[in-house]
Amino acid sequence: MNLYREGYRSVQGIVGPLLMVSGVREAGFGEKVLIETPDGKRTGQVLQVDGDLCAIQVFEGTMGLYSGGTTVWLERDIVRMPVGLSLLGRVLDGRGRPADGKPLGFIEKTLPVNGLPLNPVARTSPNSFVETGISTIDLMNTLVRGQKLPIFSGAGLPANRLASQIVRQSRVPGKETSFIVVFAAIGITARESREFLDDFEKTGALNNGVFFINLASDSAVERLLTPRLALSVAEYFAFEKGYDVLVVMTDMLHYCEALREVSAAREEVPGRRGFPGYMYSDLASLYERAGCVHGCGGSVTQIPIITMPDDDMTHPVVDLSGYITEGQVVLDRNLHDRGIYPPVNVLPSLSRLMNKGIGKGRTVAEHRSMADQLYAAYARSRELERLKLIVGEEGLSALEHRYIQFGTAFEKSFVNQGETRRSLEQSLEKSWETLAQLPPSELYRLPRELVESHMGEDGILKP
Repeated sequence: MNLYREGYRSVQGIVGPLLMVSGVREAGFGEKVLIETPDGKRTGQVLQVDGDLCAIQVFEGTMGLYSGGTTVWLERDIVRMPVGLSLLGRVLDGRGRPADGKPLGFIEKTLPVNGLPLNPVARTSPNSFVETGISTIDLMNTLVRGQKLPIFSGAGLPANRLASQIVRQSRVPGKETSFIVVFAAIGITARESREFLDDFEKTGALNNGVFFINLASDSAVERLLTPRLALSVAEYFAFEKGYDVLVVMTDMLHYCEALREVSAAREEVPGRRGFPGYMYSDLASLYERAGCVHGCGGSVTQIPIITMPDDDMTHPVVDLSGYITEGQVVLDRNLHDRGIYPPVNVLPSLSRLMNKGIGKGRTVAEHRSMADQLYAAYARSRELERLKLIVGEEGLSALEHRYIQFGTAFEKSFVNQGETRRSLEQSLEKSWETLAQLPPSELYRLPRELVESHMGEDGILKP
């Protein structure tokens, strides 16, 4: 027990998830508090200080609290996450407590959940390929060690299924033994939680990561804490133990909705669609915790998953996330409706750091040119599909029909890989199979000698 903590019984009111306490001396922003009631104890932290009046966000929610008989103790410390190698393989709730009720085991230290200051000069540029086993990402929107690459998904699309696949398949080639995953589920249902955990346990992914589960029935304030706990654990394993850590967070829309709920309780002036004006900086405080550091073999790579309401990429949460992060992978409803999985639409997708992790000495020399060729050919096939609706099939040339055939083969063979894990080499083989729908003269973005080594003059692939 902290000998310097102070207790107050001057609760002035309860507004949503917030507790208002007056007469508080020297309270600090983010300070941890303990709330005692006749029915038990709850925890929280100081969210706002105005003179001697404090707004405290309660992690367990304020349901059942009342001003009489409630004592608020200032702990004179900030919220911290206990960390240690014993966390590997554990499932924790949204507040970092073991979901099975068993103790965490050996804990090396506790870290502040808001992260430690990182000197920008100490950062290094991401430069290593992270293989997810998914062709549309590895070959065309490559994830690079230390990058933050969000997945934008419409409601009802298989984003959770894709998240599970990424968790169990991802690796850094050549560093498999020092690669782990930190998974943070934010505001998911109990059914989704069971599906995630059953999949991770069945595939063995549970043994190679740390998993945080915040349920939709948990308080909104807890949703604000969950990703910070997960990132604190990731920073410990990356920057103190030398692991390459992939952090998968789903769903960041639920996080931002909780941020909006707390902002409304504080009666702040709302911004776009009711979200607070500081949402950009708040999201940046999470996303910018990804990266690599000079002299450290580890790294933090992020894949936040964000639901787009009404498939709207201009939604504030999606829009701001796109500004802060380095690209996006976009799931497409039309592909999903045609039974293609994963339904990744490569045309609006982008990895801005892709060139830093690919090419000779990193992946393969033709990686960039192959991605460019697939993009160009697929974009042309989509244009011709629209043109065909206007002029009919008879209005297209033989070459244009071959482009449409390529587009069909690209979606059904290259994009539609199902749950199968593909290495980069297998993805390259699939790309050559789909490009065989086109005459060699159309593969102008690939080196001529490379095309000749794979295809004959008739366009048939060489064995």
